[in-house]
Amino acid sequence: MTVKSSAEIVVVGGGIMGLSVAYHLARAGVRDVVVVDKSYLCGGASGRNGGGVRAQWSSESNIRLMQESIRICSEFASEMKINVWFRQGGYLFLTRSESRAEQLRASVALQQSCGLRTELLTPREAKRIVPELDTTGVALASYNPDDGVVFPWPFVWGYAQAAQKLGVEVHTHTEVLGFDTANVGTRIEAVRTSKGRIATHTVVNAAGAWSPEVARMLGVELPNTPHRHEICSTEPLKPFLKPLVADLDTGLYFSQSMRGEIVGGVSNEQVPHGVDHQSSARFLGLYASALMRTVPILGAVKVLRQWSGCYDLTPDANPIVGPVDEVEGFHQASGFMGHGFMMAPVMGKLLAQYLVEQTALPLFDRWNLRRFKEGRLLSEGMIIG
Repeated sequence: MTVKSSAEIVVVGGGIMGLSVAYHLARAGVRDVVVVDKSYLCGGASGRNGGGVRAQWSSESNIRLMQESIRICSEFASEMKINVWFRQGGYLFLTRSESRAEQLRASVALQQSCGLRTELLTPREAKRIVPELDTTGVALASYNPDDGVVFPWPFVWGYAQAAQKLGVEVHTHTEVLGFDTANVGTRIEAVRTSKGRIATHTVVNAAGAWSPEVARMLGVELPNTPHRHEICSTEPLKPFLKPLVADLDTGLYFSQSMRGEIVGGVSNEQVPHGVDHQSSARFLGLYASALMRTVPILGAVKVLRQWSGCYDLTPDANPIVGPVDEVEGFHQASGFMGHGFMMAPVMGKLLAQYLVEQTALPLFDRWNLRRFKEGRLLSEGMIIG
């Protein structure tokens, strides 16, 4: 199937971010939209993550965004007519160092000022939530009961199906080969793909770890770098774990699915450069060690499946969103580290609003690409992995 010859907006990237943008554009009346992805739906990070959705962050912008995103998640199944198994068992964060504990205290105070039900917990109080925890060495914990987990695949499929029902074309296995431009490369005229040329003046770059490659075709350099993060799933166990547990010092995180599997990952700095979806024995060793330290009874559980996906890292752990100065009509929605999946519902809505109304949003100025040249780096302390 060839692509249509022209479109009002072309979205590069058929992950949940790109599909959310396309869906919200169509809901706002802009239905001449084409989404292209060089792989299959769920082939990238959107189909390879743990499905966590949380409002526990250290910056107010992220907290506010995720409050809205969690609200959208809670209504997603009924709105899209697809079950995403959204369950709000909370996030339980653990810290082992005093420096991290101090940061956690500040983050929780900010979260509470934004209206979250987050609580600081002593190790003993954390153990009441998850009795199987070994809290030896844990200095402090935090818990927000409204955080949760969704099943990633139907979340992606839900946006794709809803967007297509509204007239959006979604083309998988369709690679962007380049762009046609005017005004000495400063204005987009068309996107050239492996299935044909699409005339357009507006492109949204939502290609995740591949976003720098797409931007480079237009002479725009993004500071994003892909970083492989691995994850695994165990045999199903009798349900015992309600929250997703995360260790801010080791990057360990794990939750229990509705079928009983323990799904989780851990930080691993020694990974190949570039986009890489291989699996390693080193990861399993790091994960097993961290998991057994935290929940010793899981030492005998069998791992059934292991896979990986790529974080889309930026130098300041904050995304790159909105227009760029170098090329008119080229908009970014990348650099979301490991939390683009959970932010996609609200970010797609905001970016669509910006494209339709052409009104300035302070958040997009804060997350604009130019901040790196201007030295306005931001910070976010509650990154897992």
